[in-house]
Amino acid sequence: MTLSSMVVSRDWQEISVLECILGGLHIGVDVEAHPDRAREKLSKSKIDAMIVDCDLDGAADFVRELQNGLINKSVPVVVLRGSRDHNSRKIQPASFEFQKPISVEQAVHTLSAARNMILDGRLRYHRQALDVPVSLSCGSHKRVTANLLNLSQGGVGVRAHRTLAAAGPVNVSFALPGTKLSIKFQGELAWTDNQGNAGIRFLEMDCEMKRNLQLWLEQQYLTD
Repeated sequence: MTLSSMVVSRDWQEISVLECILGGLHIGVDVEAHPDRAREKLSKSKIDAMIVDCDLDGAADFVRELQNGLINKSVPVVVLRGSRDHNSRKIQPASFEFQKPISVEQAVHTLSAARNMILDGRLRYHRQALDVPVSLSCGSHKRVTANLLNLSQGGVGVRAHRTLAAAGPVNVSFALPGTKLSIKFQGELAWTDNQGNAGIRFLEMDCEMKRNLQLWLEQQYLTD
């Protein structure tokens, strides 16, 4: 699933730099030269990131509207601070910003941070559907083999051959599909039913393992 952005600017030299960097981050680009046209588009479609050039007439009012509810608060606003100082001073601090002319190194760093913010927001509610074996053990009870049905940042959904019941922690282990990584964590039952379905919430996971899981979820989300 490709992420999307809107660049509101008439500076085509800077736009070409942004298009190149955003393309490398797998973020689509829609360019608008006028804030009014950008407002109209935003009323009809959703985007993942806004990039606004301060040198545009009306940029200060437009950024203020963005920050006051024109777009979802989870959408990062990136401001290009330009040469027209009287405009730039009117614009409130944004989620991210950098100066014109664009430094490629700074832009890559800033837009990568914005991309991470977008993905964190998206993945918070995303469940990746799966069907792979998973091993469960509850306290001193024997291991239970089950199927992993979905995976998210917060836990897993599984289906076992019998109803799961545990008052304490549940140890979970499975191979991450398409990798040589094994994910192991301690969780707790969030819910169960009488058909063996259950949701297990993460309690403890190694930091490196958590990072590997995050990167895998990002990759799956962007390629779905």
